[in-house]
Amino acid sequence: MIDLLQLQKRVYQNKVAKGFNVTDIFKEFCFMYGELSEACDAYLKKKDDLGEELADVALYLIGLSELLGINLEEEIMHKMEKNEKRIYENKDGVLTKVKE
Repeated sequence: MIDLLQLQKRVYQNKVAKGFNVTDIFKEFCFMYGELSEACDAYLKKKDDLGEELADVALYLIGLSELLGINLEEEIMHKMEKNEKRIYENKDGVLTKVKE
């Protein structure tokens, strides 16, 4: 099992060691968006590097979480619990949240 908080710190340390951006949050969002676009392209074109592109997206998200001081593991677990309690109904072919 991965310790996501430790991984956040490891991703941050790698950014620092390599001289990558650790201050411009907006730039990190843009880079992550670019990686997501590359993953989408890899999926659409059935490229062999889809897994690597998805890993890039995850690494940017994990790194951004560390830059922002957010414990991503806690946030993911909290959000999963919230999502599991939600109730949806199919209304005209669209899943619609009816209860939190």
